[in-house]
Amino acid sequence: MEKTELKDDKSKEVEEEQVVNPWEVSAKDGGKIDYDKLIDKFGCQRLDESLIQRVQRLTNRAPHVFLRRGVFFAHRDFNDILDSYEKGEKFYLYTGRGPSSEALHLGHLIPFMFTKYLQDAFKVPLVIQLTDDEKCMWKNLSVEESQRLARENAKDIIACGFDISKTFIFSDFDYVGGAFYKNMVRVAKCVTYNKVVGIFGFTGEDHIGKVSFPPVQAVPSFPSSFPHIFGNENIRCLIPCAIDQDPYFRMTRDVAPRIGYHKPALIESSFFPALQGENGKMSASDPNSAIYVTDSAKEIKNKINRYAFSGGRDSIELHRKYGANLEVDIPFKYLGFFLDDDAEMEHIREEYGSGRMLTGEIKKRLVEVLTDLVERHRRARAAVTDETTERSQAIKISQKDLRQQKDLR
Repeated sequence: MEKTELKDDKSKEVEEEQVVNPWEVSAKDGGKIDYDKLIDKFGCQRLDESLIQRVQRLTNRAPHVFLRRGVFFAHRDFNDILDSYEKGEKFYLYTGRGPSSEALHLGHLIPFMFTKYLQDAFKVPLVIQLTDDEKCMWKNLSVEESQRLARENAKDIIACGFDISKTFIFSDFDYVGGAFYKNMVRVAKCVTYNKVVGIFGFTGEDHIGKVSFPPVQAVPSFPSSFPHIFGNENIRCLIPCAIDQDPYFRMTRDVAPRIGYHKPALIESSFFPALQGENGKMSASDPNSAIYVTDSAKEIKNKINRYAFSGGRDSIELHRKYGANLEVDIPFKYLGFFLDDDAEMEHIREEYGSGRMLTGEIKKRLVEVLTDLVERHRRARAAVTDETTERSQAIKISQKDLRQQKDLR
């Protein structure tokens, strides 16, 4: 009998005094998220060095900076995906975006940057779900506004550089129906009301749309939800996502074997911290907590200099004596995400941590790195045409293409 993966999170969240779910991330007393507790609570596994080295061996590529530095730090059955790949079996990627803002911020880019690396490294198909229906229900947006934001976000996602010939981007409002809806019903029949309340913490004040939504996010994990892409092939799915999305896929993994599908595998990231400090993740509702892909060079410089929480000391003399507190320094943490050069990163660690480098210097380097990143993204987005967006939403990957995955390695 399959071991159940469902856990009642609500009581544990109260007990541990940190809340991590798809709609809220907060730590005890405004402190840091305890990821070790999250791994224990959710029942996932730490992504260890042996798996990272195995990815490098199988793909003949250097591990992504997000792997090398532990940004993606946890997983569910990632080893099974690698086993399948090594045997020549096929898999596909699934990730998503809840369109609640006009443009993406850097925290939103993390899963897409990593998913592009996975697509390039393993040469596999990708489906990207735009949950415009979810944001309509949770953010009190109109249907029309949710759809508009989804279209704008799709352009930012395409600008990340995915292989459009192997990438299907869909909005729930446009796509749900047919085989996709049949799988939603199959999932819904397997999850009791008590279970969904236990997993997601819904209350009697929540409208029924919220209770009915989890199957919508679950079923892109099943290839039969996309018959125009995968036909009848029951291939495995790997989901790169932030760890706050784990509740959806614990539910999915519990149901999958009962309706004839593989459990989706997950590879999960930590949260990209707000400029003001590492007590959660960036918030689209506070523009000064985040760097957006639409920010100008001047705005980036102003936000970093004014709002990026520093681990530097109160005076130059104390800083030279004691060095920066790298555990809380946001400019150092941001460079850990986006500065790919390991040698330079280690140099900054030594110089800033010892006090030989000052706060102004590390902020200046961060402004350079982020300005370059945002400008490259802006140019890529400007090149995304309506025709390109439409192509990404009408992809048909042939069975021949799928059979050739092994040969393309």
